[in-house]
Amino acid sequence: MFAARQALRSVPRQARLFSSSAPARTKVAVLGAGGGIGQPLSLLLKVEPLVSQLSLYDIRGAPGVAADVSHVDTNSTVRGFTADALDQALEGAEVVVIPAGVPRKPGMTRDDLFNTNASIVRDLATAVGRVAPTAKILIISNPVNSTVPIVAETLAKAGVFDPRRLFGVTTLDVVRAARFLSEVTGQDPASTPVTVVGGHSGVTIVPLLSQSSFGKGVQGETLSKLVHRIQYGGDEVVAAKDGAGSATLSMAYAATVFTNALLRAINGEENVVCPTFVRSPLFESQGVDFFSSNVELGPEGVKTIFPIGDLSAEEQALIDACLPELKKNIEKGKSFVNAA
Repeated sequence: MFAARQALRSVPRQARLFSSSAPARTKVAVLGAGGGIGQPLSLLLKVEPLVSQLSLYDIRGAPGVAADVSHVDTNSTVRGFTADALDQALEGAEVVVIPAGVPRKPGMTRDDLFNTNASIVRDLATAVGRVAPTAKILIISNPVNSTVPIVAETLAKAGVFDPRRLFGVTTLDVVRAARFLSEVTGQDPASTPVTVVGGHSGVTIVPLLSQSSFGKGVQGETLSKLVHRIQYGGDEVVAAKDGAGSATLSMAYAATVFTNALLRAINGEENVVCPTFVRSPLFESQGVDFFSSNVELGPEGVKTIFPIGDLSAEEQALIDACLPELKKNIEKGKSFVNAA
């Protein structure tokens, strides 16, 4: 409960976003800055006080995005880089955020995105391993359950993989869980944090509502509907946008929440805890060596991986459904790299 609350307390409220009192110390690169997630993410990071330099890269559009957000009156500097300048974009980056890839369209699952996004993420990871091997890497590109293992295998082939520095951003599931639970309970979302574990698609998303002071009171059909909405909330946005996109704005916001948490930990703040998809021992004995759970962040990245705690019968059933699917997703990512 404490960990989930801490995760949501990292939300960059307006007063925090425009504060000038915090030190600006970290260079951040966004790979895919011209896309539907990349543009709002770049704007939010421009007003993040812990960012000193913002390096924006994409195969098209990044210099324009950089020129636009550079006019925002915060202390960080911004540069945009074209398709042939990836290495320059990565030079000196301490945190690399990767939202690059194609978005979901109606009827598509995250796995449908695999063939295109897998190649994009592999090539970007290769460049990070070559130019900025000690950077913390935050993966947004879907399907996260597979793209994070792709990055891990790519970096391992290059001899620079450090599991402490690789994160799958699953914060949107946490944000959605808090919001959707608040709609059921009538509470402020800030009062209804929920730890979400597992992965970042469909049945692999496991909200631990029984560990929430408000969530544990939700039962029966209401509980089933709430869990389903948390697991498949992205489909609501895809359908509502009617083929014009997916959850880009909420994803950019959620990615900023996690980036802010990591930046605070890098800068020495203690007890920064939030769920993220990382190399994990929790279910390694079952062939699942990546898993999202509450993680304490530190200056080097992952500091402590926490167990998932006591589960209700319903949550245990969700974990039982999650693990086989997550194992397949992880193996798919590893096989893609190793077959190349």
